[in-house]
Amino acid sequence: MKKIYGNTAGLKAGSIRRLENLYRRRVPPEFLVTPELARDVSLLSHEIRRQIGLLINRQGRIVTVVVGDTKKIVIPTGDYHAAPGRLNGLRCVHTHLNNDPLTPDDLTDLSLLRLDLMAAIGQSADGLPQEVHAAHVLPGPSERLPYRLLPPLPPAALDIDCLATIQAIEEELERLATGHTAATGRDRALLVSVSSDSRRRTQESMAELRELAHSAGIEVIGSVIQHREQVDHRFLIGTGKLQELAIHALQEAATIIVFDQELNPSQIRSITDQIALKVIDRTQLILDIFAQRARSREGKLQVELAQLKYMLPRLVGRNTALSRLAGGIGGRGPGESKLEIDRRRARERIQRLEAALDEVRRHRRQLRAKRNKKGLPVISIIGYTNAGKSTLLNTLTHSRVLAESRLFATLDPSSRRLRFPRDIEVIVTDTVGFIRDLPRDLMVAFRAALEELESADLLLHVIDVSNPGFEDQI
Repeated sequence: MKKIYGNTAGLKAGSIRRLENLYRRRVPPEFLVTPELARDVSLLSHEIRRQIGLLINRQGRIVTVVVGDTKKIVIPTGDYHAAPGRLNGLRCVHTHLNNDPLTPDDLTDLSLLRLDLMAAIGQSADGLPQEVHAAHVLPGPSERLPYRLLPPLPPAALDIDCLATIQAIEEELERLATGHTAATGRDRALLVSVSSDSRRRTQESMAELRELAHSAGIEVIGSVIQHREQVDHRFLIGTGKLQELAIHALQEAATIIVFDQELNPSQIRSITDQIALKVIDRTQLILDIFAQRARSREGKLQVELAQLKYMLPRLVGRNTALSRLAGGIGGRGPGESKLEIDRRRARERIQRLEAALDEVRRHRRQLRAKRNKKGLPVISIIGYTNAGKSTLLNTLTHSRVLAESRLFATLDPSSRRLRFPRDIEVIVTDTVGFIRDLPRDLMVAFRAALEELESADLLLHVIDVSNPGFEDQI
């Protein structure tokens, strides 16, 4: 028989068998739950003095049976998540040991798991169904609640054309999601920061994260900041704020959540178990920008190496968290699909990439040696990303190197000759910009490019003093 989830300790064998037999029951598509099933579940719940929950799919099959305590059930972690613009195809019908309406926990589960419907069967003193309380999510932004409570239903009137109601909600959700995507053709992101820093510093960091998102081609639709002295080791953000975030994401048709802080593998798994969206952190966002900008073979090798080193600790299973890291923002790159290779193959690929980059460094050393023989001085332009380094190079050398007002527009170094009036020539090199909290794996991967700075005769530091936080960028 199928598994009974939850609080089954101390139940009699007969009660367990009756719970297992619930998997054999079917619910017609137009019914929220049949009166007969509602009666049987309610009486069994009254007998064992515990709530009982059923997850029912759209074909009317019961896919999960859960036993709770006197106050609530805990829906087991599973692959219940839905794509943006869709519900997850399951409705939850559970018992209350009295005739109480849906609780805040019930409504939170409805929104977080994007259930088709949430229903509670209220009981009379003798355990018979008294009223059925139900709710569904509301499509689109709402100034009030993210869900709608239906009027209480008598046990004999549970034929509410359930499937048509679900389809209408989902069509509206899909229309909103498709409309947003069609309008911009970009991912829609909510930005999140959990910090103990000062409010000024946190705001500056979030402003930079917003710029990074724009540079990656993401549409930012909102941000959430939580100041905490100690971060939550499991979710980073507080559980209450995480629930608010999930509901906000559903209402705004968000497709991605971007954290300003780096997430460890267990945090990513825990968060994606709660939020039915792709979740990435600042490091992945920067890696994605670099993957988009890489043009040279060297740049592509460096980006792939950094991505593999970042992903290697996260290749620990094939759960929903990892599947949501694959593809698109945070998962693109010049190499093979990073999440479809196992750890052994990833390590082998890292070794090959490191060998290839060693060859790049040897080639660069040879070029530097030739340059030194000619006696041409080298000026390397350095500075924060988007400080104007490429613009300065173009102005000095009358070049047409790509110069855009966005973060990390330059990834591959560019060198140009600059002739002074008295027949003196120098080489001016534009380098990749720096940023606060630059991922360590990127620093290691781009060692070949950064070694160019060691041989420079002059480092020209460009600072954008129009930026209010320019002192922190020096």
